[in-house]
Amino acid sequence: MSGTVVGRVEALWRYPVKSMLGESLQLAPVTEAGLCGDRAYALWDHATDRVASAKNPRLWSSLLHYRARFVAAPVPGAPLPAAAISAATWVATGASGPASPLLTSDPQASERLSAWLGRQVSLLDRPRDGASLDQYWPRVQEREFQDVVNELVLPAGTFFDSCPIHAISTATLDRLLQLEPSLDFAVERFRPNLVMAPLDGTEGFVEEAWVGHTLRIGTQVVLQVKDACSRCVVTTLAQGGLSEEIEILRATARHNNVSAGIRLSVLSPGAVAVDDPIVLQQ
Repeated sequence: MSGTVVGRVEALWRYPVKSMLGESLQLAPVTEAGLCGDRAYALWDHATDRVASAKNPRLWSSLLHYRARFVAAPVPGAPLPAAAISAATWVATGASGPASPLLTSDPQASERLSAWLGRQVSLLDRPRDGASLDQYWPRVQEREFQDVVNELVLPAGTFFDSCPIHAISTATLDRLLQLEPSLDFAVERFRPNLVMAPLDGTEGFVEEAWVGHTLRIGTQVVLQVKDACSRCVVTTLAQGGLSEEIEILRATARHNNVSAGIRLSVLSPGAVAVDDPIVLQQ
């Protein structure tokens, strides 16, 4: 199939534990379920019978204070390796918090996480039937929902909110910064798997023109671009060294219908690497 090179892979990210900070990669295997190991683990909140998610920051914004990294590279079809959970930005308060990284393979992992987070949780490596999460919609004038929490049912068999791969272009981030130069549109706020660098001179929300098309990444992976990615409250939350900033979400609403980036599904698995060419297929 013919196509046009539209850019290259600028960065790769994987998030071993849902709603925790993730790990930057140079190379990653991609299966039909997304980047191998992405959102492989999640926490189950006993009080609400929901997956714990920073989309409900009133309960779970603290998840973004932790980072998870695999202790060995996940391999498609092989047992999942353990992930190490450590503090990303931590101010010690009493006995709470990780003095050293916690392995997801630790028999006491659920109990220790419950103590750190102040709620009874169980660490899961597979979703329960009908699993869902609560998502909070803050006051953003252009959104249909205002200051409400509603339920989001996750796709069967996954901890994803929707599609298995999320991508954003450097052109989108640059455009938002041009429009709102006082704000910090750090890529980490948007939690992508793929950061795409378009060809020199390409400007604006370029990836949204690819919706409905396919992208070939490198020599093997083919992705279907499903839709533009509507942003949520997570972009506004304090995480890593980034401060809380509601105007990040309001800026996407003012300038691009609350969207930034695209959601994709996997048509052909394989491997992707930083600097791989991105080909828009015709």
